[in-house]
Amino acid sequence: MGKFIAIDGLDGSGKGTQSEKLVEYLKSTGKRVRVLSFPMYENESSAFVKMYLEGKLGDKPSDTNAYTASMFFACDRYISYKTDWKKDIDDPDTIVVANRYTTANAVHQLSKLPENDWEDFLSWLWDFEFGKLGLPAPDKVVYLELPPRLSLSLVRSRSESTGQKMDIHEKDTEYMAKCYDAALYSCKKLGWEQIKCYDGDTIRTREDIFDEILARLEM
Repeated sequence: MGKFIAIDGLDGSGKGTQSEKLVEYLKSTGKRVRVLSFPMYENESSAFVKMYLEGKLGDKPSDTNAYTASMFFACDRYISYKTDWKKDIDDPDTIVVANRYTTANAVHQLSKLPENDWEDFLSWLWDFEFGKLGLPAPDKVVYLELPPRLSLSLVRSRSESTGQKMDIHEKDTEYMAKCYDAALYSCKKLGWEQIKCYDGDTIRTREDIFDEILARLEM
């Protein structure tokens, strides 16, 4: 287990739930933990991200190219890192758990490009965020795999029950299908811990998924 863990997955895959469960578990073992959730919608740093996701730059994800959109999300991480959570990363006794991270760009923005450009984009992204911007790279990435047919069903149910508006990613079924393919590629290419969160058309229980997360993180 590293001290910086990122949990990612398509919308509706349970990233927030599993991040919270991991934080609770770590605290119960006496660890000092900081939890992060990106984008940081409550902060000024996410201004460009919100404009993009709300459709103010175009109704479709493809209206903003992969590199430009990646910079919006990267800026949110950079500003929040410099003004807030750098101290937690620098503290050797603190474990940082992130719900989404650069990993989300490696899925959502990668999917906008032709497949023969995917390797180059990942190289650019890793160099841009971890090299040029100097953001910390996660020690471990857990990817919650959930196919679009299940992911979108959960997102729509959440939107109907809570009144939360779907963003331009969630509204575009073709785009989400491409994101799923990009995620599988990134898992293999970057060595993420890929956890299958379903069995056929049935979603595994939160507890079952969490037990596998602990096993993969060797806790």
